[in-house]
Amino acid sequence: MHNHLVVALAYDRLCTFEFGCVTELFALERPELGVPWYRFAVCAGEPGPIRAAGGITLAAPYTLTLLASADTIVIPGWRDADEVPPAVLLRKLRAAYERGARLCSICSGVFVLAAAGVLDGKTVTTHWRYADKLQQRYPQLRVQPDALYVDEGQVITSAGSAAGLDMLLHLVRRDHGSAVANRVAQRLVVPPHREGGQAQFVPRPIPRDESGRIAKLMDWVRSHAAEPHTLHSLAGRAAMSPRTLQRQFRDATGMAPYEWLVRERVAIARELLEAATPLPMARVAELAGFGSEESLRRHFRRITLTSPGTYRRRFGGAGC
Repeated sequence: MHNHLVVALAYDRLCTFEFGCVTELFALERPELGVPWYRFAVCAGEPGPIRAAGGITLAAPYTLTLLASADTIVIPGWRDADEVPPAVLLRKLRAAYERGARLCSICSGVFVLAAAGVLDGKTVTTHWRYADKLQQRYPQLRVQPDALYVDEGQVITSAGSAAGLDMLLHLVRRDHGSAVANRVAQRLVVPPHREGGQAQFVPRPIPRDESGRIAKLMDWVRSHAAEPHTLHSLAGRAAMSPRTLQRQFRDATGMAPYEWLVRERVAIARELLEAATPLPMARVAELAGFGSEESLRRHFRRITLTSPGTYRRRFGGAGC
């Protein structure tokens, strides 16, 4: 790791937070750690003024030629997932990848790496808002929408914004070990490793037609979540056949009725676990419609990738 050069990419309409995370991790000198720390530099991904979110104008000291000597390249969130990055940038990234440089992306920065062709056949992640678009545009990728970050060795991708910190700390852990990564996390006042994935932060699905029968059924189920429901009972409530309900529900929400019901019950459980006055876990399971603590724990972990107890400790209003 001696003289390992980390290069952060800057571009017009730069995502300030993601860029700041990279700078905070790698630009500060850390002599107290007793390890050869990184060299850090910023290069401009394109000519002209670089304007960042928040009204900041950035003067990058290097051009894309620096990528030829970078050991690690980090791409903050790209300014527009629908905009094709400059061809010269894509060529430089492909060349860096072919010579063995490590490439990392935060949030929508994964679209830059995908456009460069260095992700083909790999498992990747991005912000949950972009996961479907990324998979549809690049079917040769395996998009893992729930992950905070995915390490494929030479290529590491992370989810939105703060998940970039998780990925960057993971890089430090890979390069220098857990003890050093833990000390860096302490200085940042963040956990060295977060349990779960970004599914615990994803909002509830909203039907495309908010005035139709499916939307009305969803509203009714939300207010009667503790009651038992089956496909036939839901179809009867919506005055449809089970087959029609299945089809229209998937068209409206992108998922089957039962999967939506389970996710809705998990969302209700999350709200109960966040309450200032904590309820017994058995009561949370009952009110959310799971019937038992075991069922609550199984579905909660499957969907949020963390346990109800851990979620309550992290987000509960009582801090318990």
